[in-house]
Amino acid sequence: MSADHDRKPLPRDFFDRPVLEVAPDLLGRVLVRTTEDGPIEVRLTEVEAYAGRIDPGSHAYRGRTERNAVMFGPPGHAYVYFTYGMWHCLNLVCDAEGTASGVLLRAGEVLAGHEHARRRRPKARGDNELAKGPARLATALGVDRALNGTDVCGDEDAPLRILTGAPAPSDRVRNGPRTGVGGEGALHPWRYWITGDPSVSPYRAHQPRRRRARLDAGPTEV
Repeated sequence: MSADHDRKPLPRDFFDRPVLEVAPDLLGRVLVRTTEDGPIEVRLTEVEAYAGRIDPGSHAYRGRTERNAVMFGPPGHAYVYFTYGMWHCLNLVCDAEGTASGVLLRAGEVLAGHEHARRRRPKARGDNELAKGPARLATALGVDRALNGTDVCGDEDAPLRILTGAPAPSDRVRNGPRTGVGGEGALHPWRYWITGDPSVSPYRAHQPRRRRARLDAGPTEV
């Protein structure tokens, strides 16, 4: 695969597939965040799938609201939500329009723009922690609700893009239960990660009696 091909944005039809196909296929792809300071690039190493109205763990499970409306729209767009009154999380809408499926971007390795990410994450103990967890990833990239609905299949001027990159080798992809999800969807093995990558966040089971916001793990429901 040529370097030029790696730099092409993923096409719309990449996201227009079942969420359980899209989620693991995002591992190794490169997320580009264009800021006023300069671009930040992150290689995705951990994601979680949420299957819309058939998934009790999804924000869309009970139907369309003003908050989750982007999820019901066309694939290839960003769904950004604010949680615990503190953190934003970045998700990518996939599957056919109206299904409201999405993939939460949980962690990644910063490839470029380290200085911009460090300015937003000054407490990170090392580069591997800059985007280790969904809240950390969004914070490092300067993602907030202003980017909700952004087309990630756009041109070079788009504030968010997903590049083809180099997909993770299948023998390095693992899956297991989603972090912090309780109830009926607790055991769905819909969290995917690149095994052995130091930027992957630690797994934490759902703890209903301890609803404290944690930047290291971050919220998980999409």
